[in-house]
Amino acid sequence: MAPASKNIVEGAVCAVIGIGLALFTQDVHIPVVTLAKVGMVLIAVGGIQLLYGVYQAFSARSVE
Repeated sequence: MAPASKNIVEGAVCAVIGIGLALFTQDVHIPVVTLAKVGMVLIAVGGIQLLYGVYQAFSARSVE
């Protein structure tokens, strides 16, 4: 798998998992962190990784 498509897939999966955590775990209480906040972090990280994968894909096409 090319690095760009790998980053796109991983970013999308991470963002979807983060959205699920942010939406459906607001009533779950864990002593140190809340799962909703972990979901927000996963959304941010997944979005950044997704954008980086798209950047890699477009920069590879412009070189060819």
